[in-house]
Amino acid sequence: MNDVKAWRDTVSIPTYEVYDPEKYPVFIEKRVYQASSGAVYPHPVIEKISDEPVDKEWQVIYIENDYIKLMVIPALGGRIQMAWDKIRERHFVYYNHVIKPALVGLTGPWISGGIEFNWPQHHRPSTYDATDSYIEENKDGSVTVWVSELERMFRTKGMAGFTLHPDKAYLEIKGQLYNRTVHPQTFLWWANPAVAVNDHYQSVFPPDVNAVFDHGKRDVSEFPIAKGEYYKVDYAPGSDISQYKNIPVPTSYMAITSKY
Repeated sequence: MNDVKAWRDTVSIPTYEVYDPEKYPVFIEKRVYQASSGAVYPHPVIEKISDEPVDKEWQVIYIENDYIKLMVIPALGGRIQMAWDKIRERHFVYYNHVIKPALVGLTGPWISGGIEFNWPQHHRPSTYDATDSYIEENKDGSVTVWVSELERMFRTKGMAGFTLHPDKAYLEIKGQLYNRTVHPQTFLWWANPAVAVNDHYQSVFPPDVNAVFDHGKRDVSEFPIAKGEYYKVDYAPGSDISQYKNIPVPTSYMAITSKY
């Protein structure tokens, strides 16, 4: 039986720093964000990113067994920045070697790569904020790295736990949410992994998925064979949009319904 270990470390990563946030976020609540409200109060909104990178020291947590090695950055929403397959010697999640935000997040900065954990809505208002972190050694020999936060919009608490087991070649992810208020609260909780693609990449949905839509149902298509216009591309008389090579423009699609 192999051991699982987790430890804290410091790594230097080229980073494009963010500028000071907008002082009055209440005045931008009328904006539309992915077909829904852009209100984020009391979060500030950042509207500018540096054009030049600096070498920045980040506090990280590594967790590793004989098969997998992960790097978690608690200061960036508790995201998994790096996931390494030790047997095949490859990154099984896309590893971004720089921290370079784009202004596409609900409160501004959002970065690609790794696995982003999103709640209570959209691409997480606090996706660029720090989380608390804790390393838990379990009785069965597994180790869990917990990241958690008290979010500001609805006063709820969200946690994600990343567990590696001895002799297991997979990552187990647990989500725990707490409503700390006296009122019912709605939420989303979802993970957003990034992968490096090529002409052989295919998106696989459950077999009962026959239609997809983009953010906010602004566009709808049959799936996997698109026969009409989607994202301003005419796929008639029919094209398999599950195949990455058949999609000529950046495109989003989500399953509408599935029993799975």
